[in-house]
Amino acid sequence: MFPLSHMLESFVRIGTLKVIDADGEVHVFSGRPGLDVTMRLTDRSLYRKLFFNPELHAGEAYMDGSLSFEDSSLRDFLTLFSINRLALGSYPLQRVLRRVSRLFKRFQQANPVGRAQRNVAHHYDLGNDFYALFLDEDMHYSCAYFLDDGESLEDAQRNKSRLLAAKLALRPGLKILDIGSGWGGLALYLAAIEDVEVVGVTLSREQHEFSSERARRAGLADRVRFELGDYRDVAGRFDRIVSVGMFEHVGVRHYGEFFARINELMSDDGLVVLHSIGHMSPPGTTSPWLRKYIFPGGYSPALSEVFEAVERHSLWVTDLEFLRVHYAKTLNEWGRRFEANRDKIAAMYDARFCRMWEFYLISAEMMFRTGSQLVFQMQLARKRDAAPIVRDYVTVVQRQYKELESERREMGFGEPLVMA
Repeated sequence: MFPLSHMLESFVRIGTLKVIDADGEVHVFSGRPGLDVTMRLTDRSLYRKLFFNPELHAGEAYMDGSLSFEDSSLRDFLTLFSINRLALGSYPLQRVLRRVSRLFKRFQQANPVGRAQRNVAHHYDLGNDFYALFLDEDMHYSCAYFLDDGESLEDAQRNKSRLLAAKLALRPGLKILDIGSGWGGLALYLAAIEDVEVVGVTLSREQHEFSSERARRAGLADRVRFELGDYRDVAGRFDRIVSVGMFEHVGVRHYGEFFARINELMSDDGLVVLHSIGHMSPPGTTSPWLRKYIFPGGYSPALSEVFEAVERHSLWVTDLEFLRVHYAKTLNEWGRRFEANRDKIAAMYDARFCRMWEFYLISAEMMFRTGSQLVFQMQLARKRDAAPIVRDYVTVVQRQYKELESERREMGFGEPLVMA
């Protein structure tokens, strides 16, 4: 099983990995006490593939069934992998290959107009019925905000909308742009909680049709409009701009373009709230498996990459908050709901698709639980005092909105907006 065995000896610093090779021979790689994982490989070509590109080929092999687990699970393996990831990155060959990959980073993340829509369609146009099987009732496909461990996913996603609304410092009559509006949950929340006008823009045809119908059914179509298109083509000026889970699809080479366009679209005393995945480590690249199968063109940035672009476009960072473990909890709940509906999803697609998404959901959870990933919410403005200069307002407004939601609940506010 050489040279894979040599790399695994260096890789496993915590826990034990037992590998049953294609001939039935058992190889044991151990470090300090930890998880005990048994992996079976049934294809000899994996010895070479996993040695040269473990992040790509481990996922592919699991999807195809040539990599499986005995007396352990995919979750166990991905936990072991995440805990030992730094040791893998320091292995000489992997260190060289990662340096080479970074040379192609800008090409991997190219998202010009046109290609951006194709990249979005690859993931977000899988079907509304599919996403409804594991998202919350209001169809938020981004990090939730858990105020305590006992909250449901629905409650936590409502908390997130409330938090974002508070940071937008809303007041009646404002015009708001929601870049990457998804299935419309946030835009509809903003219009329901305050007398504001919201324009949502998305590149997903399925999301556009779905969210437009939701606005009509909620009786908010006069104040909430969804457009199918690229944010770079939006016309007009807005008092507030919010973007949740879209910045990960921009790509580093387009950051200057993004913040320049934000500056053009924002009124002089406007505010922007950007909610995105990032990481606490230096700039890197997206996992080759994730880039190939889940998010083509996607990348979660280091904060240094974001600040550099913000600074070049004369924007004040008026607030910055990190949601450090909330996405791990969100992904865990999505994974639990996905597994509960696995038979339905297999009927929609096939077993290989289910293994692909299982690998994605669990590996993503590990990135936020034991890896370097986090979620940040960055508030931006042209003027340093565009938002209240004492941050207490964020907490005060959240409490006010929560009380308002409770008062209006009897009138239907807060009911799930998913269509039957």
